[in-house]
Amino acid sequence: MRILYHHRIASKDGQAVHVEEIVQALRAAGHEVLLVGPGSLTGKRFGFEGGVIAGLKRRLPRALYELAECAYNAVALWRLWLAVRRFRPDIIYERYNLYFVAGVVLKRLMRLPLLLEVNAPLFAERSRYDGIAIPALARLSERIAWRSADLVLVVTRVLGDMVRAQGVAAERIEVIPNGIDPARFDHLGDTPSVRAGLGLPERTVLGFTGFMREWHGLERLVEIVAAAPHRCLLLVGDGPARPLIERRAAELGVADRVRITGVVERDQVAAHVAAFDVALQPDVVDYASPLKLFEYLALGRAIVAPDKPNIREILDHEHNALLFPAGDRAAMSLAIERLCQDPVLRARLGRAARATIAARDLTWTANARRIVDLAGQQLQRRRS
Repeated sequence: MRILYHHRIASKDGQAVHVEEIVQALRAAGHEVLLVGPGSLTGKRFGFEGGVIAGLKRRLPRALYELAECAYNAVALWRLWLAVRRFRPDIIYERYNLYFVAGVVLKRLMRLPLLLEVNAPLFAERSRYDGIAIPALARLSERIAWRSADLVLVVTRVLGDMVRAQGVAAERIEVIPNGIDPARFDHLGDTPSVRAGLGLPERTVLGFTGFMREWHGLERLVEIVAAAPHRCLLLVGDGPARPLIERRAAELGVADRVRITGVVERDQVAAHVAAFDVALQPDVVDYASPLKLFEYLALGRAIVAPDKPNIREILDHEHNALLFPAGDRAAMSLAIERLCQDPVLRARLGRAARATIAARDLTWTANARRIVDLAGQQLQRRRS
């Protein structure tokens, strides 16, 4: 199958990981994939923030930047038109972004099936965290994109419900959660030298990976570390909450037991996670499928996470994780304390966590297979 993969990603972050993994899995299965987007991220360091595009976002008034996002559709449509003429794809696969409807226009012009991958309800998300200057236009662009796609591929059932609430028929929504490439993780889970290589002391290591936001409540983890001298905290990543975490560690006198790596290259993340005794997801937005959870599972870590519907799509309390009532920091502390005190429980949860990947086929290869199957069904319908 020939797949034209359209996106608007200009940063080397979790979004780029998803694109790279899906494309690699599709190509490994023998399909031809042509990427069409703002520019190549090949060779860019993990954490790269988009160059010119990021600069425009910082400098332009919000309304002007949103109009520039709309104007980009003209550029994207021209690129897509040229790509279709040259590549002759069977389908268009597009990663949804706000104000991004070029794929919809091309689908109608060229009568090609459009599979739209939706990872977040970006109108609601940007309204909450960044603010939107032209909300009517943003909402309209989202509805057009979602309702016009032949299929909308969402990462959680919760997100699927949000898409359906905007008028998309249930039969046009498919849930495909995030995944992992087992080859990146199989050789790391039991490597005894990992902790030594990171310079970690012989203590129980509480760990977290990803972008650190204040709503994660990571400063609470510092307090948990301070309560027992045999614990330390390893935070793999960076973000706006870092100063708060560092300040709290200094106040409690445990700065030497709180290590923040900053952004690390993607191929180094697994080695850091392998050093965790307890892997943490203190909070999560209601619709997300966090990549870190799949890494925790693949490396057989004992996981503590909030008891939310999207998390329960992957984790089962007392089977492959300990779940606590969302927002209850005291309950989170008790779950972490329980795991710190019980290495047998940690080992049991870790074994079940690792087995979850194979049992549920939570891999990029499986995701690519489902995408191709769904695309094939759309092509068959059109031929019929």
